[in-house]
Amino acid sequence: MPDYTFYDNVYDVVRLIPKGRVTSYGAIAAYLGSKQSSRIVGYAMMACGTANPPVPAHRVVNRQGLLTGKFHFGGDTMEQLLANEGITVKDNQVQNFKQLYWDPALELGL
Repeated sequence: MPDYTFYDNVYDVVRLIPKGRVTSYGAIAAYLGSKQSSRIVGYAMMACGTANPPVPAHRVVNRQGLLTGKFHFGGDTMEQLLANEGITVKDNQVQNFKQLYWDPALELGL
C-alpha cells in the first residue's frame, strides 16, 4: 500500500514549482529527506491525476531533463503543457535544462 503521507508531501513541493521551471524526481526526494526515493516520487506523479488542488506533474523530469513520465500523460501532452509555459522540448528533453532547473533545497531552503 502506498504511503499517502509521503505522496502528499511530494504534491506540496511540486505545487510550488513556478510556471516555466522544472525539477527532478531526485531533487524532490532529497528535499524531503529521502534521497533514495526518487522512484517513489515518480509513483506519486503517476498517482496525482485526481489530487486536489491539481499537481503540475508535467514540471517534474529526470535528472537529465528527459520527459521520462510523458507516457502517463498520453501522446505529447506533457511536452505541450511545458511548451505552454515557454519551455522548449526537443527529442523528449528539456532544452536549457540547467537554466530552468528549480532545486527545492535551494529555493525553499533545507
